[in-house]
Amino acid sequence: MSNAMRPIIADELIALCTDMVKESSISGTEKGVVEVVGRWMKQLGFDEVSTDKYGSVIGKIQGTGGGPTVVLDGHVDTVEVGDPSLWTHDPFGAEIVDGKMYGRGTSDMKGALSAMIYAASRFTENRLSGDIYVTGTVHEEMFEGIALNHILDRVPADYVVIGEASSLNLKIGQRGRAEIVVKTHGKSCHSANPQFGKNAVYLMQKALSDIAALKLPSDNHLGSGIMELTDIISEPYPGASVVPSACMVTFDRRLIEGETAEQVVAQIRGAITSLTDDECEVFISEGNAICHTGVEISAKRFFPAWYYTEQTDFIQKVHQGLHETGIPAQFQTYSFCTNGSASAGLRGIPTLGFGPSAENQAHVCDEYIEIAQLIQASKGYCAIVTSLMR
Repeated sequence: MSNAMRPIIADELIALCTDMVKESSISGTEKGVVEVVGRWMKQLGFDEVSTDKYGSVIGKIQGTGGGPTVVLDGHVDTVEVGDPSLWTHDPFGAEIVDGKMYGRGTSDMKGALSAMIYAASRFTENRLSGDIYVTGTVHEEMFEGIALNHILDRVPADYVVIGEASSLNLKIGQRGRAEIVVKTHGKSCHSANPQFGKNAVYLMQKALSDIAALKLPSDNHLGSGIMELTDIISEPYPGASVVPSACMVTFDRRLIEGETAEQVVAQIRGAITSLTDDECEVFISEGNAICHTGVEISAKRFFPAWYYTEQTDFIQKVHQGLHETGIPAQFQTYSFCTNGSASAGLRGIPTLGFGPSAENQAHVCDEYIEIAQLIQASKGYCAIVTSLMR
């Protein structure tokens, strides 16, 4: 493998990561960081660099021919900083202290994407047989997999590598996610005469009682499904002197492999035995947002789970390649949802996860990435790509 790539230059990789972290890129405002990524890709010798209608950036290293196409994917958007006064380091300063770079997105996941970009660029002189794509996808924090799914419409990927934080371990699956809405319908009237109406909140109490008895599926790989209430609101709101005519509850439903949108909705509606169809409906929520390009992105909020066994051929190849590189990766699964919901969950493309830093660094104040892991991750991506090309 040492003959197939140029060595990792730590200072260059750190500079790339620094430039990305210094650009604020909350979902929908990723233009600046996309420009940074595109500029670095061109500087590092990528053969093609483009952006799509949603504003994701796509770089390509052309192969010599005959090999598989490998896509390395990392999202460029981040969550909000929150209260800046709670940070002891500038969220966009990319300060390096005691071997750690601090800033929003360092772990989730500009560090991983910078390591992917730099790793791919190591093959610009001694080409591999297959094409390497690096995708910096937008709006992942709001719509897991939707932007990547659009890219995969035109990039014929044989393998996809998701760069979400894994502490340099090999992630071979993840639970999926669905945003489920339960809505009850009552009849509004003046609250001084409630006998003339039907209180939708009281109907919701019955629905929630039924749902509490619901037994969720589980498996040996991804664990148990989860259904957690995250939001509740009545209509009209505020409801001064008015009996609510509607009540809506949102659930975060974490999915195991094989669960479909239809099954999930039917299971929940079937559990609500105390209300009629006129009184209650269950559906998957839909979301939409405007991308930094001005184009609307929208989707139903259902992102399926996926899993590969440790014995799967491509997983074994990558595992061996990482160990040969000095990275003792263990087999694990992600506890959260990733863009792999599109590549593996929807499309069935062989997918794995590998990234620097720990999962619990995501979305926190004083988010950081260890420089040593950043460098190791880039070496790991080189090993992964080489292993998948064998």
